[in-house]
Amino acid sequence: MPVSARPWKEIQAHIQEQILKQCVDVVDPEQERQILMKVFIAATWPRLKDHGVSWIGFYQADLPTPHTTSMLLAAREPKAACSPIGLHGVCGNSFTSGKPIVVRDVTQLGDNYIACDPRDKSELVVPCLDRAGNPWGVIDLDSFEVGSFDATDALNVQILLKVARLSK
Repeated sequence: MPVSARPWKEIQAHIQEQILKQCVDVVDPEQERQILMKVFIAATWPRLKDHGVSWIGFYQADLPTPHTTSMLLAAREPKAACSPIGLHGVCGNSFTSGKPIVVRDVTQLGDNYIACDPRDKSELVVPCLDRAGNPWGVIDLDSFEVGSFDATDALNVQILLKVARLSK
């Protein structure tokens, strides 16, 4: 799937519109994060499912950094996935490094790959950072196609997370 075929600008506009509607009177930061994750998934999934993405979801740290031992599945589409997951896989490595990870072919990861769906062939994981720059979770995108994601996709997801107020 060519990266340029993904509707990133359309998703960004939809996220901005939905945040204004959903978060008007929310005071509690944790409640706001839960709402924002749902808004993000609702804005992205319908626009990415026909563009090479087979699954999208947020994983949140079980405990604040540096005490995190695993991550728990939060908002996601279209189905549930593994939860909790350890910090040894791609999601955990992105979380601990604070850097996006693009996996062209998940079969190359060996034991470090946590396979929630055996049909997955490629993956993109982007960390979600709080205002202080500490990770609180990650957004995980999967595809049934090898090589579905690249650095441009990672950058676009980072931008969307900032627009959605889910990362600094």
